[in-house]
Amino acid sequence: MRLSTLSLLVLQAASTCIGLPSSSTRDPVIAKAKAELEVLALSALQKTRKAAKGGQCTPEKIKIRKEWGALTKVERLEYIQAVQCLQAKPSRYPASLAPGARSRFDDFVVTHINQTQTAHYTGNFLGLHRYFISLYEQALREECGYRGTQPYWDWAKTAETGLSASPIFDGSATSMSGNGVYIPSQGDIVLGGIEGSELPPVYLPAGTGGGCVTSGPFANMSVNLGPIALDVPGGGPQQSNPAGPFAYNPRCLRRDLSDAVNQRFANASSIRHVLSQETVANFQMIMQGIPGSGDIGVHGGGHYSLGGDPGRDVSTSPGDPAFYLHHAMIDRVWWMWQMVDAKKRVYGEKTAVAGTRTFLNIPESGKTTLDDVVDFGYAAGPGRKLNELMSVVEGPFCYVYV
Repeated sequence: MRLSTLSLLVLQAASTCIGLPSSSTRDPVIAKAKAELEVLALSALQKTRKAAKGGQCTPEKIKIRKEWGALTKVERLEYIQAVQCLQAKPSRYPASLAPGARSRFDDFVVTHINQTQTAHYTGNFLGLHRYFISLYEQALREECGYRGTQPYWDWAKTAETGLSASPIFDGSATSMSGNGVYIPSQGDIVLGGIEGSELPPVYLPAGTGGGCVTSGPFANMSVNLGPIALDVPGGGPQQSNPAGPFAYNPRCLRRDLSDAVNQRFANASSIRHVLSQETVANFQMIMQGIPGSGDIGVHGGGHYSLGGDPGRDVSTSPGDPAFYLHHAMIDRVWWMWQMVDAKKRVYGEKTAVAGTRTFLNIPESGKTTLDDVVDFGYAAGPGRKLNELMSVVEGPFCYVYV
């Protein structure tokens, strides 16, 4: 009997579960979490394959998204070249709206800036970013001839190997570029602690870089937009471009890779904790970090592991090409969680989404519904209702993660 590509991948994924945890994992809590994550990922893959049999997205058509280290060197180079192609194509935004946007790559930064306050700590956080990543992948494919899929960054892997030892960040020609130049004696990154706020500050250790990225394919790229609210070492005021968020402000890509942040907030146990939540309200809140708890969640853990500029600026963070690998992992974790109980977590009118339409409901806003529309303006489209963005094998989507 001839097996489909997806069937072979299911069998391959199942084989990796045998013998877990690996002998290289010394922490029993982490080892247990890794084993459970493998089982959940395999289960999600099998259930999604069955769910895809009835619609336009059939098992034969499903695209496979892989972890960066699972790509061949040729596949990594093809992805990198497509990103560089997007960075070389002219922006679609009118100069009157976004004078600093100089490329199609920048267009995605502009629309993320526009939606920062209505796309984080909101009921559409997960669905909106799923569509955002998919449209970016689509732009790479349709505008730059990319034949692959959007890869992801498995934070649990880099929490063990170290970021700079990962093929994502080792600075080689087949990486997403490496760390920034080391800046000594950097102070902690201080989140919150704003005068008049009741929430205590969160102190994160600075990483092992901080300066311009000088290795790998994105060493010479230009970050053109922002900053808007860039967290800086030492806890000083957040940096912003006085000329405005959409003004042209070319500068180098900076990174400040932090293994300490990765290991603390985005390890295998952290991911397993997110996946243990019963409701989408708890799932998305713990994923993003409960304000005042001192935990920035796996979402914050990835962003602040990367650090630098624009990595530590929530609005302009898509200006670092590694953003898309990070948010593909966010989407992967959501997919794994959804497939535990698809009836409620994918299709439940009252159980698939929760929350309001503004950042922590400031200012007060209505509740998110599945009829709410996600629209990215000039960057990409068309607009879609949230109910079209719940399943990875329905609506505009047809993919799984392995």
